[in-house]
Amino acid sequence: MDKPEPAGSAPAKADHGAGFFRARWRGDTPLDRLFWRDMLLAGTAINIASSGLALMLLGLKLPLWLVLTVHLLPVPYNIFLALAVWRTAEKTGSAEASLMMLGSALWLIATVVV
Repeated sequence: MDKPEPAGSAPAKADHGAGFFRARWRGDTPLDRLFWRDMLLAGTAINIASSGLALMLLGLKLPLWLVLTVHLLPVPYNIFLALAVWRTAEKTGSAEASLMMLGSALWLIATVVV
């Protein structure tokens, strides 16, 4: 016989996506994970996919507004990640955290320009 779920567990599962953003914004995620995995690995992969799709749409001669929308779609997420790194790094205050702040700023500039 299965154990009943504790009260309130269903909303916790449904709130998983918001929990992802909340944990990063509050600085609850370890800085190394936030910088290396979330921002550099996943964020860069999302940007590459978005740019690739935009190039495909451009090759199909679809409207420029659609191509630019697809290309720039990850920008709000990129800004969120860079700010989350800064907020978390400020709590840490180490030299490594300062380098990650610089790295996140350079990464954000690169993702917006490219």
